[in-house]
Amino acid sequence: MAHLLLVLGLYAWLTLERFFNAVAGRTAYKSLLLPGGDQGRAARVAANLNNQFQAPVLFHIVALTLWLTEMVTTADVIMAWVFLAGRGVHTLVHAFSTNVIARGLVFSVNFSALCGLWLSFFWRVL
Repeated sequence: MAHLLLVLGLYAWLTLERFFNAVAGRTAYKSLLLPGGDQGRAARVAANLNNQFQAPVLFHIVALTLWLTEMVTTADVIMAWVFLAGRGVHTLVHAFSTNVIARGLVFSVNFSALCGLWLSFFWRVL
């Protein structure tokens, strides 16, 4: 649910960014007809929204699998919340900064938590 709220928030944010950019003349309406037409922060928000359908898909698969198999541990819950909190921080860093190093560090924490969830699951299954 937390990730769904993040994604819905990003859709709303991107809509507002595009609207205000178009109204202010920073982005030509016709450039928004094709992917990649966003400028400035709107482009970063769009890229971040796109990111929410990459690694998080693997998170949802492992989370659902752990839940369905009733194999969830406290460590799994902690790693899941680290991943989800990291997605939120990654969104803020991605949208409000051009610091690729900071974004990469936050992503590394997210990805480590995701790998930890999968390793934890595989360890118990095998």
